[in-house]
Amino acid sequence: MSKQELVVIGRDDPSTACCPGLATAPLDEEQAAGLARIFKALGDPVRLRLLSMIASRAGGEVCVCDLTPAFDLSQPTISHHLKLLRQAGLIDCERRGTWVYYWALPGTLDRLSAFLATTRAAEGAE
Repeated sequence: MSKQELVVIGRDDPSTACCPGLATAPLDEEQAAGLARIFKALGDPVRLRLLSMIASRAGGEVCVCDLTPAFDLSQPTISHHLKLLRQAGLIDCERRGTWVYYWALPGTLDRLSAFLATTRAAEGAE
């Protein structure tokens, strides 16, 4: 058996974390593909506004009936945008009677935040 010390990834060194930040290490193909799907979903102003409305809602969830009036779009179009946000892993939902309630998924938002975060050392390099 080897006597080498095992390194636990992502515990002490942020550069070895599961999803490295933009300024800490380059992404591999799989990480880049996953983040690209998320950014593609956020690339539409309607979807970006929907996510913002959902994530900022007091109580953590919002009924689709509260989202639709904020847009000059049909209900099926809003549903389509919500579906794309769900497929990207940014939100989830639950049907309650005739209404659907949505909430943001903190894990995905944290992943995006960690990726976009810069370190003090990286900021000083500019």
